[in-house]
Amino acid sequence: MITYSASTVQQILTIESALKTLTKTNVPPNTNDWSVEDSSVLYGLNRWGENYFSINQKGHINVSPKGSNNKKIDLMDLVQELESRNLKLPLLIRFDDILEDRLNRLHEAFQQAINQYKYKGKYQGVFPIKCNQHRHVVEELMTCGRHWNFGLEAGSKAELLIALSLIQDSKALLICNGYKDERYIETTILARQLGRQPIVVIEQTTEVQRIIQASRNIGAAPLIGIRAKLSSRSSGRWGASVGATAKFGLSIPEILTTVEQLRSANLLNDLRLLHFHVGSQINDIAILKDALQEAGQIYIELNRLGAPMQYLDVGGGLGIDYDGSQTSTEASTNYSLQNYANDVVATIKECCEANSIRVPTLVSESGRAIASHFSVLVFNILSKSVVPAKIPSIKENEPLIIRNLRETLALIKKISKNTEVNSSQLQESWNDAIKFQDDALSAFRLGYLGLSERAMAEQLTWACAKEVVERLSSCSLIPEDLKTLRYRLAGTYYANLSIFRSAPDTWAIDQLFPIMPIHRLNEEPKQLGHFADLTCDSDGKLTRFIDNGQIKPLLELHELKPNEQYVIGMFLGGAYQEVMGNLHNLFGSTNSVHLRLTKDGGYTLDHVVRGNTKADVLEAMEHDPEALLERLRIASEKAIQSGNLKIGDAQRLMDHLETSLRQSTYLHE
Repeated sequence: MITYSASTVQQILTIESALKTLTKTNVPPNTNDWSVEDSSVLYGLNRWGENYFSINQKGHINVSPKGSNNKKIDLMDLVQELESRNLKLPLLIRFDDILEDRLNRLHEAFQQAINQYKYKGKYQGVFPIKCNQHRHVVEELMTCGRHWNFGLEAGSKAELLIALSLIQDSKALLICNGYKDERYIETTILARQLGRQPIVVIEQTTEVQRIIQASRNIGAAPLIGIRAKLSSRSSGRWGASVGATAKFGLSIPEILTTVEQLRSANLLNDLRLLHFHVGSQINDIAILKDALQEAGQIYIELNRLGAPMQYLDVGGGLGIDYDGSQTSTEASTNYSLQNYANDVVATIKECCEANSIRVPTLVSESGRAIASHFSVLVFNILSKSVVPAKIPSIKENEPLIIRNLRETLALIKKISKNTEVNSSQLQESWNDAIKFQDDALSAFRLGYLGLSERAMAEQLTWACAKEVVERLSSCSLIPEDLKTLRYRLAGTYYANLSIFRSAPDTWAIDQLFPIMPIHRLNEEPKQLGHFADLTCDSDGKLTRFIDNGQIKPLLELHELKPNEQYVIGMFLGGAYQEVMGNLHNLFGSTNSVHLRLTKDGGYTLDHVVRGNTKADVLEAMEHDPEALLERLRIASEKAIQSGNLKIGDAQRLMDHLETSLRQSTYLHE
């Protein structure tokens, strides 16, 4: 008898809606005439691809880094070419042209809104470094964003150092958030004298006196901002980012006190910015509208209190439609980039003009919306396991229990697959199979059935389940007990990656990312499966997949072919995933590459970052690779002396170990 944990049972019980979704019209029928358009619909690529991703007639994913239909890169061909350069899977591929295109789209959306509403101010964005701190990413954004005086947001002292070194434009903003000590504040004051524009955002009341003291010490002041705790509602995973219990920000009474403290210290003239944040991945545009109206009024009141306000920072939160459903679910958004820009511009204009206040320069800290699309995590499948449904050969003198299971299987096979099936007949046969399997387990426990007979009983039971599932599509009404059988027959695809290293949000906060094969998309995927990673942790798996506004626990996949790689891509993971991973089981960073399109339609590798070797991750945990090798060498010498190990084999062992230390932490075929 097969038993399941409580969590597995709960998962099985809650997948009825997902099973129903599989039969909806948006899923192509099971025919031999499968097209790439069918795959695009099945995996939602036509909804979340944003003109960057499509499928070519070879059944491979195409990448259009500039978001157009002109210059495309075949992702599968690219992977094979990179592997020939000894850049093995798993591999993180970053398309710098997409990063630039996302930046262009953001500024174009705000410029269109400014023109449409005749806004007399401008938009000036910043990139939150915490979203992706990799040097080449931040440098690329600074280069591409120079035209718009694009700046950076720093949330720590280390990020402040990055920003100060990379911002060369005297008009670009440096928004300074996070916890700040006196040295942090003094650094921003000196940076202002250096010609930079750092704005120290007061997020806690204790920071006010530090700013005053640091200004007295140096004899100069920083540009100052205030982060407001809004009372406007929020929703979704980051709903607690606003309101009285928010981690950062000042309440209205605290804002008034701060203004008076700055006035008394002759620093009110340096208060230029109001900042608010209503949570990462805003899924409902109504939340933003409410927040904008409240923040607009606070901005006006600060002007009336004598502060020469200049900037309104709407924070981060510009969402990504991960599943393409255009809904207010956590994995989607019910607005477009242009909707977002229009609402920001129109709301603030209306608020300021009604009160005869000069409109501010609008600032946003959009990280997810800029960085998510530009990188693709590609990994290969090592193997696959399924329930043992192969029908065992008939043996002489089989126990009655085994014969009963064979008879039940034969009865199910007699039911036609092509005509209307009586579901009660299938239910009765499945009940019989379960009963006989239970009998087999009881007999085994009592010693009346051997291990091989128990194995035969399990195989025959799963064979019955497989035959039942093949006939369910012909049933007009499917009993509850049979709805979960298809999922229980699903396979586990073992992936050459670490979830904790490369996709930590899927484990930590149940974040959904589009995941699909990058090739064989002109073939019908006839298997259901989920992914298990290389770590020795039961949480190291991917079991939640996008489904047009829904969530399904299994993904449609292909059968593995002998001597052929099966390659999967995880998309829209360029924000946060690359910087938040850990070394669980000492799986380190993957190889990563930065690509740029060339004028002839090809590509060039701008930057290659080799992933961690085993020596790297050992040193990160304060192990000395050389000392480790020496201990093993001494152990091998003792084994040679005792006659347990030959000299040649000892040398082979040491060669393997030395080579392994220089190699990636992942598996190579």
